[in-house]
Amino acid sequence: MNTINLAEIQAVLASQPAVLLYFYSDNCAPCISLRPKVEELLKAEFPEMKLLLVNSEKHPDITAQYGVFANPTLLLYFDGHEHQRLSKYVGIAQLREAIARPYSLLLGA
Repeated sequence: MNTINLAEIQAVLASQPAVLLYFYSDNCAPCISLRPKVEELLKAEFPEMKLLLVNSEKHPDITAQYGVFANPTLLLYFDGHEHQRLSKYVGIAQLREAIARPYSLLLGA
């Protein structure tokens, strides 16, 4: 889902139990290579987690609102609260581990 404004992000965070905010740039090689892996991980192992994509270059106001200074940055939200922040050198194993426990406790999956 490509987000276009802060209100939309806040609405999703308020209504969904598990959300991953993915801040990226089209000029960021790690962003480009990591994104399909993140999408596949969520689809295969965490299907109830909502993925929101935020292009940092096109939405500097949203990027600033969330205190994001590097790409890629992944913010994990559970029950509307930021649970963990992963930035720059993010591995899929690291992301899986960060999501697994709170996801299973919250969603019983």
